[in-house]
Amino acid sequence: MHRSLRGLRGRVFPDHWSLLFGQVAFYSFVVVMVTGVILMVPYEPSVDHVVYDGPYGPLQGVSMSRALDSTLAISFEVRSGLLVRQVHHWASLLMVAAIMLHLLRLFFTGGFRRPRRLSWLVVFGLLIVTLGACLTGTALPDDMLSGSSLAVTDGVVKSVPFVGSALSSLLFGGEFPGNVIARFYPLHVYVLPVVLVALFILLAVLALKRGPAQFAGPGRTNDNVVGRPAAVAAVKGAGMFCFVVGVALLMGATATINPIWMYGPADPANASAGIGPAWYLAFLDGALRLAPGWEVVWWGRTVTLAVLLPVVLCTLFLALVAVYPFIEGWISGDQGDQNLLERPRHNPTRTGIGVAGIVFYGVLWAAAGADTMAVLFHLSVNALIHLFQVLLIVGPPAAFVVTRRLCVGLQNRDLDIAVHGVETGRVVRLPDGGYVEDHRPVDAYQRWRLAGFVRGEPAQLPGTSRRISPVRRLRARLATFFNQDRLIPPVTH
Repeated sequence: MHRSLRGLRGRVFPDHWSLLFGQVAFYSFVVVMVTGVILMVPYEPSVDHVVYDGPYGPLQGVSMSRALDSTLAISFEVRSGLLVRQVHHWASLLMVAAIMLHLLRLFFTGGFRRPRRLSWLVVFGLLIVTLGACLTGTALPDDMLSGSSLAVTDGVVKSVPFVGSALSSLLFGGEFPGNVIARFYPLHVYVLPVVLVALFILLAVLALKRGPAQFAGPGRTNDNVVGRPAAVAAVKGAGMFCFVVGVALLMGATATINPIWMYGPADPANASAGIGPAWYLAFLDGALRLAPGWEVVWWGRTVTLAVLLPVVLCTLFLALVAVYPFIEGWISGDQGDQNLLERPRHNPTRTGIGVAGIVFYGVLWAAAGADTMAVLFHLSVNALIHLFQVLLIVGPPAAFVVTRRLCVGLQNRDLDIAVHGVETGRVVRLPDGGYVEDHRPVDAYQRWRLAGFVRGEPAQLPGTSRRISPVRRLRARLATFFNQDRLIPPVTH
């Protein structure tokens, strides 16, 4: 243990603002855990009906479950209960956002390459498990909003051919709504938090074992790390923890979220108007809205493609995100360890793919609020749905092409500055009568940052004496396409 601590004290950690997203996610998780333990004490996970007789007048005499009654008691009768509830909710949203931003940072900088492919899968698993924890948590108050969300979930599950009804019965403990709290409460309170703790520990172990990745710079290689000592990093981490806690408390104290007293108790026969899913699950609802109403009869059973197709599409999208590091590694043929991060502009194809994925996700996310947009801006819902359907097809390819061109333009600009310097706007007249613009040279560090990156070479086809398999030919062509817009830097040292 002494040797391990001594080795940890001797480590240095890169210092860059984009590396803080992982810390924000973990610190938000700590806030969620602490507030969740506090909320466990007064909350009653029961669907037994009682008549509300608490201090909130509009719900006096209304029949509701003990779960909702205890949640209202936490909000209005337990000292600081509403603050703890809202901090718990806001911190969970901060956690989801931080994990998403951390994934985007890893993607656009190439932080998922060897030897950190497993770390990418762990972070992706953190996102999926966190989404599951948020989904199960929103159902626990048993209000009208959560009941409507569960009704949508029940419809999606039942759309699975042949086994949908059995899956719904298993999920809800019988016919919907069943006793869903008895299913979701253990998952939300015990199972999923334990999985999240295990994933965070695994991610920390992998980070210590593989070492941190750093952005390229003079003197930085795949074999060294330039950054802050461990003691300085620990102090900065403690400051970031205090900042995250302060932001969560400020949001919980000033911004109302999930006012269950305005929704009333859940009712399978009714749904609240103007409600929508949580923002992190809105892309699923948007996919359901954009899918055409197709149905087919197969083996005497009606298969609703209007629900099944969006679920399959979103599942494939998430699966592609999870396995992308392995796809890129197979295309590039890169088998070595890459400890230097890339600027997004230096890899136009990867950046274009990432922006196309963001546009795809963003269109589905925006489509979930088409009805609200129609009401606010006095537009036709059908027209908005058709617009989003067109954007879903045209938007990602267009974003890919535009992003690649922008990256190439930024690379050319950086190379021009590295070679000729920064334009000063001062025009100088030459002795022969000509005019030139004066440029200010950049220092060595800035020149290296602009044009000292390493360009990856595309995979080469084997010699013509050997027969080339279609798979190897496809791989070489993909590698050429992947690297064709990566400029060769004139400055390498």
